[in-house]
Amino acid sequence: MTSVTLKEIQEARERIGKIPHHTTLDRSRTFSDMVNGQVYMKLENLQKTGSFKLRGALNKIMTLSPEEARLGVIAASAGNHAQGVAFGATAANIPSVIVMPEGAPLAKVAATRSYGARVVLAGKNYDAAYERAVEIQSEERQTFVHAFNDPQVIAGQGTIGLEILEDLPELDTVVVPMGGGGLAAGIAVALKESNPKVRIIGVQAEGAPALVESFRNGKLAGTEQVATMADGIAVMKPGTMTFDLIHRYMDDVVTVSEEEIARSMLLLLERAKMIVEGAGAVSLAATLFGKIAIPKGPLTTVISGGNIDVNSISRIIERGLMESGRRTRLSVMVPDQPGNLQKVLEIIADTGANVVQVYHALSMDSVSKALIEVDAILDTRDKEHGEEICSALCKAGFETVFR
Repeated sequence: MTSVTLKEIQEARERIGKIPHHTTLDRSRTFSDMVNGQVYMKLENLQKTGSFKLRGALNKIMTLSPEEARLGVIAASAGNHAQGVAFGATAANIPSVIVMPEGAPLAKVAATRSYGARVVLAGKNYDAAYERAVEIQSEERQTFVHAFNDPQVIAGQGTIGLEILEDLPELDTVVVPMGGGGLAAGIAVALKESNPKVRIIGVQAEGAPALVESFRNGKLAGTEQVATMADGIAVMKPGTMTFDLIHRYMDDVVTVSEEEIARSMLLLLERAKMIVEGAGAVSLAATLFGKIAIPKGPLTTVISGGNIDVNSISRIIERGLMESGRRTRLSVMVPDQPGNLQKVLEIIADTGANVVQVYHALSMDSVSKALIEVDAILDTRDKEHGEEICSALCKAGFETVFR
């Protein structure tokens, strides 16, 4: 069984040198106060190419033989690994082919091409893109740079663990996103082999829980489908090598919901002024929403990437607002008589909510009585505020439900 050692991670750090940034380890007063702890963020969203993936790809590319370099490299990726491989290959002056799912975010596709790769779109998810990449590799003989199940790639990702310990020797706990497991495996080896007392927790989205289920069952298994906004960790089957390392070194694994991911992305945008993709926000989501025990000592959340299609940012913000209760949608049934709509709006105004949008249409609930259905979207303080508005409308005789 191939494995990865602390020495190999240290060698990877020397090999890739200063090409990747030594990213900031930022103590967040806001998030620390929210959980009554010491929360740090390892900001790999500020890494070159926008994610940690550059580290592993570079380490792999820089170990190629001259003949392998001449033929070039190929990879399959939903986006971040693609950009890392493309950047590294162009820097080494070798050709690269990247196979991406047909639904990959447009920004990631464009960025990958801009780094010099030939991009092939194939399949509906990472696993389908991976199968197509294997076919191309067998025809064109490039070296395959796997997104996670490769010892050089894992060792490259593990350099993050070395940086965290260097910047925060008193580290207690690290929370790491998991998809295929390369990041989690590399960091786990680096930390546990350097300081076995450090607690390491992996996080997956509820809609893509293959590694969590494998860890809990003690046996590698995949899932039949994945469904999550965290596309960077939407992997149906983890790697054999990554699973072995995670099973050996990880202390615990947890999942977070889509609601928790959306709210964390919004909090990072509002409070930390950072755009973070869904996969990058899951570690903070687990920390903020009670999925892990908060230690007395320093806790680091790995913010693994920040590559978001700009077209989706407004939808993410809207979802985060709705999930946190700061935006509320109500359906109010109003008798079709003059002045009733005004009464509804006055009640809403009296509660301190702001009307964002109102739509109303005639609805016949019986032959004898016509009602107007008022669909209102409101800016509210929280979910309790929305419930207060609903209660006030009901007391005034207007049938009201959350939508």
